[in-house]
Amino acid sequence: MKSVLVTGATGFIGSRLVSALLEKNYSVSTLIRPGKNTDAKADKITGDLTDSDLDFEGKSFDCVFHLASCTPLEKNSKVLEKVNLTGTKNLFEAINGKTKSIIYISGLGVFGEPGDKVIDESAPRNPNTKFVSIRLEAEKYLGKKCRENGIDFSVVYFGDVYGSKGWFYDILVKRLEKKSFRLPNGGKYFKGFVNVDDAVGSMIAVLEKQVFGESFIVADSEPALFKDFVNFTADQIGVKHPGNVPTFLAKAVLGSDLVKLLTTSMKVSNKKISEIYSFKYPSYKEGIPKVISEIKENDSLLQK
Repeated sequence: MKSVLVTGATGFIGSRLVSALLEKNYSVSTLIRPGKNTDAKADKITGDLTDSDLDFEGKSFDCVFHLASCTPLEKNSKVLEKVNLTGTKNLFEAINGKTKSIIYISGLGVFGEPGDKVIDESAPRNPNTKFVSIRLEAEKYLGKKCRENGIDFSVVYFGDVYGSKGWFYDILVKRLEKKSFRLPNGGKYFKGFVNVDDAVGSMIAVLEKQVFGESFIVADSEPALFKDFVNFTADQIGVKHPGNVPTFLAKAVLGSDLVKLLTTSMKVSNKKISEIYSFKYPSYKEGIPKVISEIKENDSLLQK
């Protein structure tokens, strides 16, 4: 039985990863802050990445999945650095000598603004927001430290992960229902979406196939216009397509970094990850109906 540690285990993606690992009979430990809870079958380790005294005394792991991170909704750069960079450094210092491998989770924002070109893992990293710059600095730190200490290391770059919780539910579905959602800049930019089940499956495949020393882009097989993604979602829940909002107004509400990440067109290839993992939902048109069905089972708002 392989032993793994998951940071960010109470988050939308992290909690699904924990459940999937437990179903595959992994021995799962979760690093969670005081007062938080995760799957009862997991070994709960109470701690905080921002604590320089973080300790895993008596523990050892085959792999650490590092998902814990502030989101682009956090506008305070000091908080971003404390959690996403200093927190990553604290984690490594605490886990060094106690794990064989680390899989670091990041996002497509590290590629900056590639324009209309379809990019793969060989594309230059050229972040254009403070949030992504900090994430990339944390990645480089981990990569360097792992090489120096003989720890296997890989990076997974997620597209926009959608599912029954997280941004898809809180920001999109809820606001579409309330007719308060608007498309920044008309939604005329390409994005690489990915269903949460495929995000989780991809991470596990990297571990099980032992493809370390690599980076992987995880997104649907075909880029999609954000407008088309949103309108398809509206159709699935039986509401009208949303109107538009000027970019400057969206930035005033959501923050410059988040809106820049959202409205930057991104076309990516998932060829590399597809060599080790078969997507359950190659397109959002297959994945969204499943997600909406899941939401309807648990949300009175959509139970019509």
